Amino acid sequence: MTRIVFLDRDTLSPETTLRAPDFPHDLVLYGRSTPDEVAGRIADADIVITNKAPIHADAVAGAPRLKLIAVAATGTDCVDLAACSKSGVTVCNIRNYATNTVPEHTFALMLALRRSILPYRQSVIDGRWQEARQFCFFDHPISDLAGSTLGIVGYGALGRSVARIAEAFGMTVLVADRKGADVPPAGRTAFDEVMRRSDVITLHCPLNAETRGIIAGREFALMERKPILINTSRGGLVDEQALVAALDAGEIAGAGFDVTDGEPPAADSPMMRIAGRPNVILTPHVAWASRQAIQELADQLIENIELFRRGTPRNVVG
Repeated sequence: MTRIVFLDRDTLSPETTLRAPDFPHDLVLYGRSTPDEVAGRIADADIVITNKAPIHADAVAGAPRLKLIAVAATGTDCVDLAACSKSGVTVCNIRNYATNTVPEHTFALMLALRRSILPYRQSVIDGRWQEARQFCFFDHPISDLAGSTLGIVGYGALGRSVARIAEAFGMTVLVADRKGADVPPAGRTAFDEVMRRSDVITLHCPLNAETRGIIAGREFALMERKPILINTSRGGLVDEQALVAALDAGEIAGAGFDVTDGEPPAADSPMMRIAGRPNVILTPHVAWASRQAIQELADQLIENIELFRRGTPRNVVG
C-alpha cells in the first residue's frame, strides 16, 4: 500500500475536489504542517504532497521510503532539491495552470493603482463627493494604461500571457533580459533599461539564488519614470525595506503586491507597515487562486502522482 502524505491541504480551497489516485493507497491529510512537524509526518511516506510546507535535507534523509515529492504549486523553493537528488527522490511541480488567474490579478492591481480606484472609493465613503458639490472631483491621479510602457521581468507562460493582455490595452511591452547580461538577444531589453523606461514593472520569475532581491535600492534608483511595481510572483524578489524607502522618496508611484518575504507577514513587517497607504495594495497570495485554477491544479497534482506511479513522470524539477 502506497502511503501518501499531504502536508498542507488547507492551502487549497475547501471547495476544491481532490480526487483519489487510481492505485491502492493510504492518503493522510494534514491541514497544515509547521517546519518542525514535517520530518515526523513524512518519515514513513512513499509520496509527499506539499504546497508551501518546507521539506529540508534532514526530513528527506529521515524518510527512507520516500520516492516522490509532488509540489502543489509551480515554485519549488520550499524543497531542498539537492538533498532530493542525492537521495534519489523525484520532485515534480504544477505548470501552466494559472495562465489566466495570475495575469488577471496582475491587471486588477495595475488598473486599481493607475486609476486610484481604492482612494476614490474611500473618498466617496467619507463623503467627499458631497463636499465637492459637483459631478466629480480630482483628488487622486488617474493614468491610462494605453500608451504607457510595461516592463516584464520573467517571460515564461505567465509573463507571455501578461504581455498579450498589455498589447490589447495598447501598452508598449519591454521584456527584460537577465540582470547583468551583456547584450540582450532579439526581443529582449537590457534589464537596467527596462527599469529606466517602464511606467509599470511586473515580476513573473521564480525565486532562487539568482533572483532573490532582484529589485532593491539600486534598481529603484534607476526608475526614472516613477513606475508602479507589481509582484504576483514571490516576495523575496523585492527588498522590502528598499521598497518602503522608494515609496517614501517618491521613486515609484505605487506598489501592488500579492506576496511577501515570509508568509504570512509579521504584523510589524515592512509590507504591513505600508499596507494602508493609498498607493499600495497588498493581497494575501491569492493571484493564483481562482476556483478554476485551483481545480486545475488539484487535477494536475493527482495526474502527476499517477504518471510517476506508472513510470512516466511528468513535470520533473531539477
